[in-house]
Amino acid sequence: MDVFSSTFHTAAEAGSVPFPTANRPLSIFQSCVDQDDPAVLVARCARPGAPFSGNYHLLLTERRLVVIRETRPLHRFRLHLNANLRHLCNVTWRLDLAKPGIEVSATAMDGVRERFRMRLSDEAVVWRVEELLRQSFEGPRGRRVPAPARAKRAPVPAVALA
Repeated sequence: MDVFSSTFHTAAEAGSVPFPTANRPLSIFQSCVDQDDPAVLVARCARPGAPFSGNYHLLLTERRLVVIRETRPLHRFRLHLNANLRHLCNVTWRLDLAKPGIEVSATAMDGVRERFRMRLSDEAVVWRVEELLRQSFEGPRGRRVPAPARAKRAPVPAVALA
């Protein structure tokens, strides 16, 4: 068994996805990632800006982010996003503890801003998924590379016109 297949069910459990639901798009996920790339998170999600666009399934590995769209009437799967994590920029996430979930936003290589809201089971799962996102996008110690410091500008004195 390869590394991806051996870690897939653990990643689905981390995202509180039942095994039958996680197994349905497994063949598409396998075609998008390398066999030696371990799965970190599998979650069901929706797009906040398009509520009737169908259900989405999100896979996060150590190197890739894959999102598959499930169409409503026929329940067919279509690849929506397949990106290397290095090619994503401005990745942010926001926790929602009232309705357990996390909204993830990222800008893809083509400049399109993608937003997904992961539906999670409870508050403990929200914190666990937040830690997985932090490790994947900020590094193992949770430290981002600091942005270069901007030089402070001297205040411009106000001139009174009479």
